[in-house]
Amino acid sequence: MKQEGFEFSFDPQKCLSCEGNCCIGESGYIWCNPKEIDDMASFFDLSYQDFVHQYIRKVGFKSSLKEIQIGQSYSCIFFDLGKKACKIYQVRPYQCRTFPFWEYFKNNIKEVQKECPGIII
Repeated sequence: MKQEGFEFSFDPQKCLSCEGNCCIGESGYIWCNPKEIDDMASFFDLSYQDFVHQYIRKVGFKSSLKEIQIGQSYSCIFFDLGKKACKIYQVRPYQCRTFPFWEYFKNNIKEVQKECPGIII
C-alpha cells in the first residue's frame, strides 16, 4: 500500500504477525471526534454519554480514548493483549485507520520503520 507524499509503503499483511506495536508503547493520545465516538458507542450498544464516561478522557476540548498501563508501557483500552488485535477494528478512529501514513512520519521514516514491521522503504 502506497500513499502519495510518503517515501515508504506499508504491507498491511504484516499486522497479522505484529505484536500491536502501534497500539502499545509510550503514553499518548488516541484522538476521536464526536462521530467516531457515536460509532464506537453504537458498536457496544451504549449511549454516547455512557461510552464517554467509560472510555474517553478529555484533553482540553478534545477527546482521546483511554489507555491502560502495562508495566512500563501503555496500550489503547481497546487493544486485546491476548489476541494482539483491536477490539473495535471496524469502528476504530481515523487516527488508527490512517496509521502509518501520518504527516509526522514523512520526516521520521526511521522511527515508523522501527515501530512497524509493515514499513517498506
